[in-house]
Amino acid sequence: MANIKSAKKRVLVSKTRNERNKSIKSAVKTEIKKVEAAVAANDKEAAATALLSATSKIDKAASKGVYHKNTASRKISRLAKAVNSIG
Repeated sequence: MANIKSAKKRVLVSKTRNERNKSIKSAVKTEIKKVEAAVAANDKEAAATALLSATSKIDKAASKGVYHKNTASRKISRLAKAVNSIG
């Protein structure tokens, strides 16, 4: 365990940030699953609304530094491509 005050603080701060990042990533994964489920069910309207929600969540995660901007962009692109593939 850390003995120095600054090291103790780093432990606390990193734990807090880790929990925050985990929560945000989990929410993004949930949104992605909703889009993929709608695509699998061939429900274009539900997929489109889920895509809008997922895009928002992913962009917010990228702006907070949880995801790199290119990673976020790639995730959004793949979801949009899947939604557009629905007949």
